[in-house]
Amino acid sequence: MNFNKITTLVLLTLLVYAVSINADDNEIYVDQVGATANIDLEQLGSGNIIGGLESAHGSMTNFDLDGATMTLDVNQIGNNNKMLGDINADSFTGLFDFDGDTNSYTIQVDAGNSNSADNANVNVNVDGSTNTMTLDLATNALASGADIDTIVQGSSNTVHIDLDVDSATNYIDLDGDQNSLDYNGDGYAGAYFKIEHDGSTRSFDIDQQSTQDNDWLRVVSDGSGGSFCINQSDQGTSTSC
Repeated sequence: MNFNKITTLVLLTLLVYAVSINADDNEIYVDQVGATANIDLEQLGSGNIIGGLESAHGSMTNFDLDGATMTLDVNQIGNNNKMLGDINADSFTGLFDFDGDTNSYTIQVDAGNSNSADNANVNVNVDGSTNTMTLDLATNALASGADIDTIVQGSSNTVHIDLDVDSATNYIDLDGDQNSLDYNGDGYAGAYFKIEHDGSTRSFDIDQQSTQDNDWLRVVSDGSGGSFCINQSDQGTSTSC
């Protein structure tokens, strides 16, 4: 028997096995600076990371996007995935489509007030269960004209939204049982927030406060069990559930 041939077959088998066990641990590292960027990211499989904000695996870091008039399209399909992003931009358009279970998504837009995040248009679609989604858009009410649309379909999902903008429109469609929402909206001009929900054993904590301006809040929920805590203030004072 040819020993070299046997060695080649063994090495080939090990190579295929190594590829198969690592195929579900993909990582994307992005560090972008500049205006008019158009970025499209897609990951398929489980255990993947689009990195930044203390990402894990091989100690990857950035997913840091800086610039004006930016469009980011993210499609992540699978289970146990993470997307951890830090975005600084004016006229930012974000399209986020996540399908799967037990995933974690953190979308942070201009938390350091470097670009004001004016005219942000963010669309988030989550389809699955036991996911955690966090959206943090701007701070100190510097951003204006934000349009946020979030659709979550599945059970046992947790949604955190911290929106500090002027004249914002925020719409959430949340369908499924045992879902929870934690919403905090601040600003110096009127804001509009609406949630439509269908499911049981839900938990809503909603704080909406602007500084002496008009806010609109509408909650439509169809289901049994759970709790609601809604605080609304236009005096600039802190409220909480």
